[in-house]
Amino acid sequence: MNRKELIEKYLEFFKSKNHKIIPNVSLIPQNDPTVLFITAGMQPLVPFLMGTSHPQGKRLVGLQKCVRTGDIEEVGDTYHHTLFEMLGNWSLGDYFKNEAIDYSFEFLTKILNIPTERLAFSVFQGDEDAPKDEEAASKWKSLGISEKRIAFLGKKDNWWGPAGTTGPCGPDTEIFYWKPNNTPAPEKFNPEDDNWVEIWNNVLMGNVKTTEEKIIPAKQKNIDTGMGVERTIAILNGLEDNYLADMWKPIIEKIEELSTQSYENNEKSMRVIADHIKAAVFIINDGITPNPAEQGYVLRRIIRRAVRFGKDLGISNFTKEVAEPVFEIYKDYNFNKEFILEELEKEEKKFTNTLAAGLKKFNKLTKNTRELSGKDAFLLYQSFGFPIEMIIEECKNREIKFQKKDFQEEEKKHQELSQTASAGKFKSGLGDNSEKTTKLHTATHMLLAALKKVLGEEVNQKGSNITPERLRFDFNFDRKLTPEEKTEIEKLVNEEIKKGHSITREEMSPKEAKEKGATGVFDDKYEGTVSVYTIGNFSKEICTGPHVENTSSMGTFKIKKEESSSAGTRRIKAILE
Repeated sequence: MNRKELIEKYLEFFKSKNHKIIPNVSLIPQNDPTVLFITAGMQPLVPFLMGTSHPQGKRLVGLQKCVRTGDIEEVGDTYHHTLFEMLGNWSLGDYFKNEAIDYSFEFLTKILNIPTERLAFSVFQGDEDAPKDEEAASKWKSLGISEKRIAFLGKKDNWWGPAGTTGPCGPDTEIFYWKPNNTPAPEKFNPEDDNWVEIWNNVLMGNVKTTEEKIIPAKQKNIDTGMGVERTIAILNGLEDNYLADMWKPIIEKIEELSTQSYENNEKSMRVIADHIKAAVFIINDGITPNPAEQGYVLRRIIRRAVRFGKDLGISNFTKEVAEPVFEIYKDYNFNKEFILEELEKEEKKFTNTLAAGLKKFNKLTKNTRELSGKDAFLLYQSFGFPIEMIIEECKNREIKFQKKDFQEEEKKHQELSQTASAGKFKSGLGDNSEKTTKLHTATHMLLAALKKVLGEEVNQKGSNITPERLRFDFNFDRKLTPEEKTEIEKLVNEEIKKGHSITREEMSPKEAKEKGATGVFDDKYEGTVSVYTIGNFSKEICTGPHVENTSSMGTFKIKKEESSSAGTRRIKAILE
């Protein structure tokens, strides 16, 4: 089975169970200050998991591209990926444990034809926050699963969330697949055995974590499930290395061709390059360019890490060519190919020049000594983009004493300072619908409307980030705003706030929303209806909320800063006083 077939089977199966398909949204979270990227399919659904009614109904299914950055250094083994696709189905206060378990079991054993004897299951063992999940265990037994194949595990293994500091959470029940093809699965499930690979996770979201850090029963019980496309395809094709699957193999083959070396002899380097360039393609496509902050920093880091591993293979000026198979594999995505290739090439050239400067600095730091301190190593890493692997390699080649732990201690100090400085940014949970955040969210709609009036209708939102203290709004525009333009934008927003508009919410088809002049992303795959919020005759936009009831409660809108976010994208930071 290939990627396309798995996705089609999954979506069709859940459509047959009365689920509506939702779109695959941007990797850049909208109005969520807690994360840099979408890391799970449920993230765009948080308002609905918290109780807002979804225009598509209570049963949803979709494919979502995700990026996780916590494992970047782990990429290089058989299964870690920076970018991956996640299939998911959700119940928003509709069905719960029994139906979720039934659906997952039916799909795996009847649609994918996975033998039951190759499956095992884990459930939550219970603690002071929630009881032992006997209900889920009983349900698995009713489907013919032996007690020996069911393990009760603690919070570390069988509890999900919340994604931020507050919000929906709950126990989960996971399904594992016996990976080796040459040996039958043991009768008893041992969760510590790495031959058992997780293939499905049913999150039984029956709880909420409050701002007081208490876990309480949720008013609305939800189901959130996840199935990683890459891992599942590897399993279904009997592969013990994800990078041999159809969404990776053409990229690996291109790297083999460029380097004239084999994958078998260079697995780690080729996996890193394939993974990082693929992730970079998707991140750039969603409007991010390499830069020193936030998403741009992650993008810069993965491109440079790929270039560093390319050096091991003796290749250079290669990122554009490695990207080509990505466009072919993912034909169902709408890529801005020219823009992506241009950004990859620019960053690769920039890093090549930076490395040359870094080597000069390295030579200077080690000229009269046979030792490199952690502080100097971190300077090379932070200021010259010198990867730690290259620092170790250069020290080894020149017989210079260097302790990696000294570097790690210096890095830890820097991280602690950074975390302290940005603590305010991440203090809100994904479910933060506080009064201040709600007002600022409404203000972003009014800001976009004002930008369109002052700068032109071609202006569109490229991203936003809201905390209770301020809003940050990115939009496409190719120059700095004049003081007069900023004053006019502020004036327009404040005039509309003072008019005291009641904000209305309507549900309609995407076609109708477009015809009525609503702004937003119109996706052909989006079935059914969307929510459209209207603010007087000033703003009409597709959105999931939350919004104030009347603009008169918002206060005075003030632009604090206007700057470049990336090439062709400007950023406004604003507050309500």
